Amino acid sequence: MLLGIAQNPDVRLKDLARHVEITERAAQRIVVDLVEAGYVKRVRIGRRNHYTINPKAEMRHAAQEGRPIGQLLDLLELQDQANP
Repeated sequence: MLLGIAQNPDVRLKDLARHVEITERAAQRIVVDLVEAGYVKRVRIGRRNHYTINPKAEMRHAAQEGRPIGQLLDLLELQDQANP
């Protein structure tokens, strides 16, 4: 979800959910969790949402604790570009 939002900050959750093959409701719950955790900021612009990733937000899992989420996104984007 984070990578999808990073690649298209104006993505509709309906489209993102379809892309990652989950329900739209599950996508909504994930985005709410990301917003509450401070990874994503959501701003309403007209009838659509615009998302901004906070690349300095630190990961919470013990194996990556203290590392900024931006490092993970950079790595995932490089892999995505290498494997179209």
